[in-house]
Amino acid sequence: MISAFLALSLSPEPSTPPPHQPGAFGRAGERGWMMKTLVCLVLGLFVLKVAVALPPRRVRQVELDTYDSANYDVDLENLNLETQDIYDYDDGLTIDEPQIEIGTLAPMVDSYLAPTASLEEEDSEVPLRPFSSSTSSGSSASSASSASSGSSASSTSGESGVLMGPDTQGGLPVCLLCTCLGGSVYCDDAKLESVPQLPKETTHFYARYNMITKIHKSDFAHMNSLKKIDVTSNQISAIDEGALFGLPALEELVVRENSVAQLPALPDTMVLIDASHNRLGSRGIQNEAFKDMHNLMYLYLTDNNIDHIPVPLPDSLRSLHLQNNNIQMMHEDTFCNMNDFNYIRNALEDIRLDGNPINLSHTPQAYVCLPRVPIGDLV
Repeated sequence: MISAFLALSLSPEPSTPPPHQPGAFGRAGERGWMMKTLVCLVLGLFVLKVAVALPPRRVRQVELDTYDSANYDVDLENLNLETQDIYDYDDGLTIDEPQIEIGTLAPMVDSYLAPTASLEEEDSEVPLRPFSSSTSSGSSASSASSASSGSSASSTSGESGVLMGPDTQGGLPVCLLCTCLGGSVYCDDAKLESVPQLPKETTHFYARYNMITKIHKSDFAHMNSLKKIDVTSNQISAIDEGALFGLPALEELVVRENSVAQLPALPDTMVLIDASHNRLGSRGIQNEAFKDMHNLMYLYLTDNNIDHIPVPLPDSLRSLHLQNNNIQMMHEDTFCNMNDFNYIRNALEDIRLDGNPINLSHTPQAYVCLPRVPIGDLV
């Protein structure tokens, strides 16, 4: 297009030869026009040659903006090899081989590593002393003192609420042998033969379906947060006197399906007592055992061969189960106050006396203050 433009600009304005003019002037004019045309052709050919030699501007821009994707094939695997000499920082590092600082890795030990001691245990550790002949005679005493210090450390861990808790039978921590969730300890069906040493913050203790034979006075000593004890279906035959009375927060005691012959003294904070399926008999319950329990709501004493109703009963009581015992008689003031005919016992709605050799129809005045007649034989 550039050459055509230049050719048109250099060509003479008339595109046809001038008209024929006779004479000398006519021949001279014709020769001049031919010379001028020849010069224009020569200049046009020169400009055309130069224009052809240079590539068009648009083509050059396209070549700069585009590339041949078919020939643009880079070997990514060998890219680092090609540029290794260019970007060689002489640090000896590669992507797959990170630098490891010598001395930062822990040494490998083939044997089992015991868990590190807690802060309380570290404080109670006794530094080793050089061995001498004077100390050889006291080696047994030293071992005994170390054992006592270990027991005190475990006791301290229980008091501080360490997750693993103090040690129990077999040397296992109670929260490894059992399950600890918050303040609750679940030791159901764990083949326990005694009450394990519990963390001092325990609020609920479950040890059902085990082989515990006795509850000692020291089992729950200083357990000021303990609210519930459930030792259903064990082999408990005795509970030490005072083992439970000193628990200020105790509200629920479940000792059903055991062989307990004597119910111990319990704190006045009790809400539920379930001692069903035991061997209390006629002497297994202390006189006026429940008189001062003003929060007691549920009292279950089924299947105990009891021959009397354990009176007096607190006004807070809602449910009393005494079925399958040996109760033969009832007084008119067992549940009601015969000196106050306006006395109404609204809370006590559930009384079970079925399975006892007693005829409830013989004492109709004993139920006048109750919202419902007890369940039992009427004939």
